[in-house]
Amino acid sequence: MSPLATWARRHPRAADWIRLLLCLVLLALVTFEGVVLARQPSPPHAAVWASGLLVCLSAAPWPGIPLLARAWFAAATTWTVTLLLIFGNRPVIVWGAGEAIALLVLLSQVLLRAPARTAAVLGPLLGLGCMAAPVRDSSPGRFTLLFSVLAVVVAAYSLLLRLQAEHRVRELRAVRTAERLELARELHDLVAHHVTGIVVEARAARFTHVGADRAAEIFGRIETAGGEALGSMRRLVKILRENDGTSAAAPAAHTPDTAPVAGLADIRELTQRFSATGPPVVLYVEQGLETRLPGHVAATAHRIVLEALTNIGKHAATATAVRIGLRTVPAGLEVRVADDGGHPARLSEKARGGGYGLAGMAERAEALGGSLTAGPAPEGGWLVTATLPV
Repeated sequence: MSPLATWARRHPRAADWIRLLLCLVLLALVTFEGVVLARQPSPPHAAVWASGLLVCLSAAPWPGIPLLARAWFAAATTWTVTLLLIFGNRPVIVWGAGEAIALLVLLSQVLLRAPARTAAVLGPLLGLGCMAAPVRDSSPGRFTLLFSVLAVVVAAYSLLLRLQAEHRVRELRAVRTAERLELARELHDLVAHHVTGIVVEARAARFTHVGADRAAEIFGRIETAGGEALGSMRRLVKILRENDGTSAAAPAAHTPDTAPVAGLADIRELTQRFSATGPPVVLYVEQGLETRLPGHVAATAHRIVLEALTNIGKHAATATAVRIGLRTVPAGLEVRVADDGGHPARLSEKARGGGYGLAGMAERAEALGGSLTAGPAPEGGWLVTATLPV
């Protein structure tokens, strides 16, 4: 995604105001052309003026009016007037610069946002309409060449941005699918662990003479393990059902293996290793959290902390301290990772990555019914906050 598109997505209101300002400028240009051409008024001049006003109004981001409706209306209006003037009485002087620029704005938006089939039809109509606008004049001259070149450049650049956006969507989908498969593997291991515990407890109760109190204790552990296994299995089935069938695009590196599922105990070792080579890490884990936290939630918390520390090592070159906190909140488990870095590290293109790590962690958190946010902290630095239901 281009820097301009990224800025527009982060500041939608400002982007709408800029588009509205552009349309007002185009309307002013069309009005100026109409005033100048009014020295020799005629029906063709009135048609050109009306067409310019309508097309410029269509380029404005009106609330409630979709882009495609405005673009189809603009294409129909400009081509109707163009054909009437070319095959009818052509006026002596027609500029049409404001209308042509408005068509370029609509062309860019349609090629970027419209469905592929619609863009393949509507895009050429708008581009050719922009090229044909100067032909209305009795002496089109260099203006026809100017707007033809502009239409080709705008169309090529918009298609390039569209291809980049589609490529990023495919990569994000592959990352999310890989995270779901990895989480499904972890849940499978946890279910197997609980079932194994149930079998062991049942065999102990069967082959060992136990009293009523001891039997009640064993049955309680079996009931707890069975409930956790059923809960993990439901989450596993839910994740597999939500998978959109793109597992074939998942990287081969995420093939299930026999490595044990990491948890809160591994976070302490992880922070110690990070502190040995990077800024010191202050870790806070709520007392008693390790004993009452389900295994799949602990594994997800470990992966989030791992990704956050990896990003700090890559992008927070000036960080002097890292704070990690895990505590229970009404919504479940809250995981917070904050640093005080201000400037990114200088990395090669291969080391920078594609920015998909946090997207994968967000997918993992959402698969469990939670959420993850990342952004600048109010006191400075960067803050990653995840909430996982328990």
